Amino acid sequence: MSVKVAIAIAAHPDDIEFQSAGTLLLLKEAGWEIHYWNVSSGNCGSLEMDSKTTAKVRRKEARDAAKILGATWHPPICDDLEIIYDVPTLRKVAAVIRKVKPSIVLTHSPQDYMEDHMNTCRLAVTAAFAHGMPNFRSTPRVKTYDGEVTVYHCMPHGLCDGLRRRIIPGAFVNTASVHQTKLASLAAHKSQQNWLDASQKMNSYLKTCDDLSREIAVLSKKFKHAEGWRKHLHYGFCSENADPLRDALGKKFKSNPAFERDCRYSV
Repeated sequence: MSVKVAIAIAAHPDDIEFQSAGTLLLLKEAGWEIHYWNVSSGNCGSLEMDSKTTAKVRRKEARDAAKILGATWHPPICDDLEIIYDVPTLRKVAAVIRKVKPSIVLTHSPQDYMEDHMNTCRLAVTAAFAHGMPNFRSTPRVKTYDGEVTVYHCMPHGLCDGLRRRIIPGAFVNTASVHQTKLASLAAHKSQQNWLDASQKMNSYLKTCDDLSREIAVLSKKFKHAEGWRKHLHYGFCSENADPLRDALGKKFKSNPAFERDCRYSV
């Protein structure tokens, strides 16, 4: 039986920890092989260190975090604010997806407060769409693979889009059992305490993460800690009723009926 594979693709070191580390941990517990990829080096995430030093520090922190999660780490291909939705970058993202061969791709929300997040989302979605298209060449060249790929979008920071409109999860994942490990992986990003305090007024980035998981859990009306997800439309990716996250996590997964009622395609 082939190994089931999931990859989290996010913009910056620590984005995965905030939004999707709990889900990754639960997939690993369910027997999935998990992969961890920040597209950017995080080189702008400091007021004290220069760009080169910051990137080096954050690279080590990300590798440490991936090790805590038990995930395979992949190196960044861009710098902060330079994640652009263009063909050369898309070819590189396609190469990683074809190498990993995931059937689940976890990535950013299409609506978010930051262009790096949204461009990473677009790159991940298009590269997943092209996973079986041999006429789209990846860089480096990697063979395409068959099979379904289901894309899930995490919640944006603050649970709203760039115009302050509320984003509602389509499903909730109960992360209470892995919450402390999730926080430990975020704590590996030690350099971010002062940066997030100064740049985004996050009093304590660990507390911010804890508060966010509790806020999503309240919306679930069931869990103590949770991560929220929206499933991408199936066209070109997978069968209409495919929901491998639901199938893998069982009782730790809860659909949001209010969201599903507004969807043309519900499961």
